[in-house]
Amino acid sequence: MARSRARNPSSGKPGAAPGHRIVPFVDEDLGNSAYLVASDATRDGVLIDPLRDVDRYLDAAKRARVTIAYVLDTHLHNDFVSGCREVAAATGAQVGASAEARLEFDHRPLREGDRISLDGMDLEVLATPGHTPEHVAFLLRVGDARPIALFSGGALIVGGAARTDLLGEDLAGPLARSLYRTIHGKLMTLPDDVAVYPTHGTGSFCAAPTVEARTTTIGLERERNALVQARGEDEFITSALSGLPSYPTYFRELRPINRKGPRVLRDLPRPTPLPPSAVAAWAEQGGAVLDVRPAKAYLQGHVPRAYGIPLDAPLVTWGGWLLPYAIPLVLVAEGTRDLEGAVRALVRIGFDEIRGHVKGGMAAWKAAGLPVERVRLISPADLRARIKSGEPPVVLDVRQDDEWAGGRIPGALHVENGRLPEIDLAPLQGRPVVVHCGTYNRSTAGLSVLARRGLRDLTLLDGGFAAWASSGFEIERGPGET
Repeated sequence: MARSRARNPSSGKPGAAPGHRIVPFVDEDLGNSAYLVASDATRDGVLIDPLRDVDRYLDAAKRARVTIAYVLDTHLHNDFVSGCREVAAATGAQVGASAEARLEFDHRPLREGDRISLDGMDLEVLATPGHTPEHVAFLLRVGDARPIALFSGGALIVGGAARTDLLGEDLAGPLARSLYRTIHGKLMTLPDDVAVYPTHGTGSFCAAPTVEARTTTIGLERERNALVQARGEDEFITSALSGLPSYPTYFRELRPINRKGPRVLRDLPRPTPLPPSAVAAWAEQGGAVLDVRPAKAYLQGHVPRAYGIPLDAPLVTWGGWLLPYAIPLVLVAEGTRDLEGAVRALVRIGFDEIRGHVKGGMAAWKAAGLPVERVRLISPADLRARIKSGEPPVVLDVRQDDEWAGGRIPGALHVENGRLPEIDLAPLQGRPVVVHCGTYNRSTAGLSVLARRGLRDLTLLDGGFAAWASSGFEIERGPGET
């Protein structure tokens, strides 16, 4: 089995009526959930918002003796390549998606009021624009009973709604107004006891709130959701557009891919094992090597000019943020488990050109006598002494804006990690630079990008800002910052 932080519960959740089951599949790295909704009577099911590596869904359906008859997307996803075509190719299931999505492959276009029926289990289509223009949600009814569950995509999530700015600033405001009408004019008319199963949640850059719960109810959101409690449309829009963090650059690539229809893989790619000499030749010709081992292993020795993005950074986010999109890659991993985990992460966001991996890993690379690069580390105490010297280094803080606002090393330069592939490096050329994040993962990845772009005098702060703060050293905050 691949290393994964996905959770695949095997039984129904609150909201499932007798004779029916709702099985969530949570991927914590992407912060997203897919759902298998099935009838126990006929063993027919519907799969909603699957990721591209679909074996987990197919295996769960097989164990439960469920036939996936339909596979549905709530919207054109920005954060992952849809698995709908993969499921359809493997099972013969019919793909369903909003007619407004204008998919360019075989599917059933869905509109407000349409129903997908499986032996008394109906999924009613609701047009729910806001997060995206074409967004739909699915309301589960069993027989003629009142609705019992809402598969809300990003139209309603625990504590908020998915952001409306992913398609650009020009659409952010109009989409927020659509979202207001979706939530206040439609979703909040549902009964309080309707269970809500969102696609986006904690860990997703599509989601603004950071609430640990993955599911909720209409009643709970009526009581606790700031967007639901907004006093009027203007207050709603202000709230929806405030405090939104930056998001990965690969997001701009996936919407057109999902509309056209991603290439069907049919199985998880298995990279070719390559001898170290072949990888050395690849790297010397400018080919990209991606090292997905833990940060400390990369720091202690890696292929020269290799990107270092640990699998648990997570790779699915930072690979898409820091690497040129869909660049061909050769991987360095620790064992088959991590190699498979890396492949899963990469194909989920459209990095299909995985040319191979170093056979035997870094141990084989070193045994072949090939050059090894290492990253210098500096302790918080030594960095503090250098800052107070007459020739301090540039301290480059690559944490997110909100982390920076909460406190930083005095005199540090702040550039969010995701911006490092594009910033002007001229002010840093020829100067010693000490990079840090909260601990290791992001700064290791960011430092590897800077090294590949040509900076040479690079050092990593050992333990990051957490180590600096725990040492009791000075922390700078701006006016009004806490």
